[in-house]
Amino acid sequence: MATLTTTAAGTTGSEIPAPGPLGRLARVAYRHRVRTLLVWVVALVVAAGLSAAFSGQFKADYSAPGADSTIAQNLLKERFPAASGDTVNVVVRSAGPVTDPATKARVERLLAQMATVGNVANAGNPFTEPGSISADGRTALTQLHLDVVNPIDQPVANSKQLLSMAQAASTDGLHVSLGGQTIEQAEQGKIGSEGIGLIAAIIILLVMFGSVVAAGLPVIVALAGLAVASMLTGVVAALLPVPDWSTSLATMMGLGVGIDYAMLMVTRFREWRSHGLEPEDATVATLDTAGRSVMLAGSTVVISMLGLFAMGLSFMRGAALVTIVAVLAVMASAMTLFPALLGFFGKRIDRLRIPMPRRARAAADVADPEAKGPSAGWLRWSRFVQRHRVLGVVTGTAVLLLLASPFLGVRFGFPDAGNDVSGTSTRTAYDTVAAAFGPGANGPLLLVAELPSGGSTAAVQEVVTAVEATPNVASVSPIQVNEAKDTAIVSVVPKTGPQAKATETLVHHLRDEVIPQATAGTGTTVHVGGVTAASIDSTANIAKRIPLLIAGVVLLSMVLLLVSFRSVAIAVKAAVMNLLSVAAAYGVVAFVLQGGWFGRIFGIDTRTPLPAFIPVLMFAVLFGLSMDYEVFLIARMREAWLRTHDNATAVVSGLASTARVITAAAAIMVAVFAAFIPSPQVFLKVIGIGMASAIFIDATVVRLLLVPAVMHLLGSRNWWLPAWLERRLPHVHVEGHEEHYHARVATISPQPATSG
Repeated sequence: MATLTTTAAGTTGSEIPAPGPLGRLARVAYRHRVRTLLVWVVALVVAAGLSAAFSGQFKADYSAPGADSTIAQNLLKERFPAASGDTVNVVVRSAGPVTDPATKARVERLLAQMATVGNVANAGNPFTEPGSISADGRTALTQLHLDVVNPIDQPVANSKQLLSMAQAASTDGLHVSLGGQTIEQAEQGKIGSEGIGLIAAIIILLVMFGSVVAAGLPVIVALAGLAVASMLTGVVAALLPVPDWSTSLATMMGLGVGIDYAMLMVTRFREWRSHGLEPEDATVATLDTAGRSVMLAGSTVVISMLGLFAMGLSFMRGAALVTIVAVLAVMASAMTLFPALLGFFGKRIDRLRIPMPRRARAAADVADPEAKGPSAGWLRWSRFVQRHRVLGVVTGTAVLLLLASPFLGVRFGFPDAGNDVSGTSTRTAYDTVAAAFGPGANGPLLLVAELPSGGSTAAVQEVVTAVEATPNVASVSPIQVNEAKDTAIVSVVPKTGPQAKATETLVHHLRDEVIPQATAGTGTTVHVGGVTAASIDSTANIAKRIPLLIAGVVLLSMVLLLVSFRSVAIAVKAAVMNLLSVAAAYGVVAFVLQGGWFGRIFGIDTRTPLPAFIPVLMFAVLFGLSMDYEVFLIARMREAWLRTHDNATAVVSGLASTARVITAAAAIMVAVFAAFIPSPQVFLKVIGIGMASAIFIDATVVRLLLVPAVMHLLGSRNWWLPAWLERRLPHVHVEGHEEHYHARVATISPQPATSG
C-alpha cells in the first residue's frame, strides 16, 4: 500500500498509509470547498432544467395484470367508453319523500348544475333509474360520470366545486353528500408532513449535539440532496408510472437517511477533533471510517428498494425508483458536500452552543470535546447486557413475537370510504347508502360480457337469472348494450359490503361456477369487474409475490454483509433480527387497524383492511433502514475486534460507542415517519405508524438488547468465516483503517481541540 508522510505542528513525521478513495475525495472536497459548492449549485440547476423539459405526470395502475377485473376494465375502455370513466356518487337524503315535486325539482336542478362542472360527462337521474330510490322513499342515489378513467386525472378544483354545490343544496330538510375517489382526494388535501418531520429532526439534533453549527450540517446535507432528487422526480415520472404518494415517501426517506448519515459523520469528526487531529485530517479520517459505513448502509437501502422491482408492479417500480434517486442524492451529498462544509465550519463545529445543564449536555452529546470515550451510562448498559445475555435474548425475542402476534388476524384489502374520517362527505355518503340500500350498494360488481356476432344477449340474460338466484346477491340491474352491440354490462349489488369476506367469496363463486355454467356453449364470455373486484384481484396478485421480495432482499443483504464483515454469523443474525423487527411492526399496524381504543389514538375508528402493497413497501424500506443501524453497530464492534481480538470487549465497546448515535438516529427517523400519521389518507397514516414503530422497536429492543445479547452468547464464533470463503471474498474494510488514524493521533502532542 502506498504511504504518506505527514508532518505538522506537534508531529514526529511518522509514515502512515494513504487514505482510501473516500478519504481522498474528502480531502479534495475540503480543499476545494468553494468549487464543490458551485458543483452542487450547477447540479441543482441542471436537475431543474431536466425537470422543466422532460417532466411527466403522476399516474399509477393498481390493477392486477391479466386479472379478470383488468380484462373487464380494458373492454370497457375499448368498447363501452361511457361506462369506463370514473364516477362520483350523489346521495340525497330528504326529511320527507324525495319524490315530492318540490324536492324532486331541487334535486334535478342540482344534478343539471353539476353536469356543467369540468370533466363531468353526464349526470344520472335517480327518478328514472330503477332501484335508485330507497325503500323508505327518503334517499336517492345516482352518479356523475366523468370523462377521466384515473381519479388522479380529475382536477381537485373541479371536485371542490362539486362539494360546494352539494353543501349549498343541503338546506331546508335536504342533505346532499358525495362519494368517490376524486371526492376523497379533494377532501383529504395535504398536510406539511415533511415540514413537521424536519422540525422534529432539528430539535433532536440540537439536543444531541448542543450546538447550532453541528446540528445544522446534517440538515443542510439532507436538504441539498433532496433538492436535486425532487427535481428529478418528474423525469422519473416521464419514464415509468409514478404514484403521487411516492414523493412523500422519497422525501421522508431522503430526509431521514440523509440526516442520519451526516449525523454519524459529524459524530466521528468531533471524535477525531477531540483526539487532536486538525480539521482537514479529521475530515479525511471521518470519511475514511464512518464514510464507508454510510456507503454500505445506503447500499442496503438501495438493494431493499430494488427488491420492489421483483414484484412486477408498475406503480411499485415507480415508487422504488423515486426513493432510490433520493437516497443516492443524499449519499452523494454526504460524500462531497459534507466535507466541503467542514472546510468552512470544521474549526467552528461547536459554535453557537445551546445553553443546557452540564450533565444533560454530556449525556446528549456523543462526541463532547471534553469527553474522551463512550458515556458511563451506555458502558453500564453494555456490561449489563453482557452479564444478562440469556435473559436479554429471551426477553427481546418474547417482546418481538408478542408485538407481531396481531398480524396473524390481519385482513388484506383496500380501505374504502367507510374508513374515511367521520363527518367527511365521502364517509357520510357511504354510511347513508349502506343504511338506505344495504352495504353492498357501496361496492357493486360489474359484469362485462363479450357478445357473439349478431349481438344476442340471450346468454347474458341466462347469467342474470343465475346471478339473481345466487346467495348473497341483493339485486341485478337490467342489461345495457353498447352501440356496436358487441358488449353488454350488468351491475350486481351484493348483500355484504366491499370489504366483507363474503363479498370476496361471491366474486370467486360467480367466476368459478355461476357464470361458466350459464354461458357454457353460448360463445359469450363474461368477466367480473368493478372497483370491488379489482381490489380483490390486486390484493391477491400482490400477496402471491411477497415471498419473491422477501427472499430476494434478504439474500442480497446477507451477501452484502458477508462480504463487508466477513462473518457468517453476523449475516445470518442480521437477516433474522431484521425479519423479527419487521414482523413486530406488522403486528403494531394490524393492532391499530382493528379500530379499537388503540386505533382511535391514531384516527382510525373502524376495522380497516390493510392494503397488500403496504407490507411490501414497509418490508423493503424497513429492511434497508434496519441494516443501516446494523452497519453502524457492527462496524464499530469489528473495529474493536480487529484491535483486541476479544469478543466481549468488542461487543461492549461497540455498543457503548454507537448507542447514542443509533438512539438519536432512530429518534429522527421516528419523528420523520411519524409526521405521516396525521395524514387524512389512510394508507399514508398506516405507513407512518408502521415505519415509526418499526424503527423504534429496531433501535431499542433489537439493536440495544437482542443483537449484543446474541453476540455475547456466540462469543468468537461471531467472527468465523470458512477458510475457503475467506480466500474468495474481496476485502472491503467497511470499518476503515481506524488504526492508521490512531497512529496519526499518537504523533500529536496532547492539546485541546479548538472551536475556532
